[in-house]
Amino acid sequence: MTAKQLPRIAAWLCIAAIGALSLVAPSLRPVTFLPHNLEHAAIFAAAGFASGLGYPGGPARTLAALVIFAGAVELAQIFVPGRHATLTDFAVDALAACAGVAAAFAVTRVWMRALSSR
Repeated sequence: MTAKQLPRIAAWLCIAAIGALSLVAPSLRPVTFLPHNLEHAAIFAAAGFASGLGYPGGPARTLAALVIFAGAVELAQIFVPGRHATLTDFAVDALAACAGVAAAFAVTRVWMRALSSR
């Protein structure tokens, strides 16, 4: 397994989990002790971070894809009985995904500088 494969697998697992958990009936959605917005921020930041590490060549493309995904998930909830789409959830999701990608970009830059200074 290469260094890019593990974060790519993690990213796609996060994305699949987000998709599945966003579209199931509310009774099937696990709930943690965390506030709703923090749950959203955590999983989208993790997806963004893993995506940023796994696909380091195009952070702008990764950001755009995750923002579009966040919007699509919210819109899809309109069609799921008992679920609802909110602008607040979209904003939290999109911003957290962007923060995750930005963090991955920063970590990658620091790592590359450390390697090149050896």
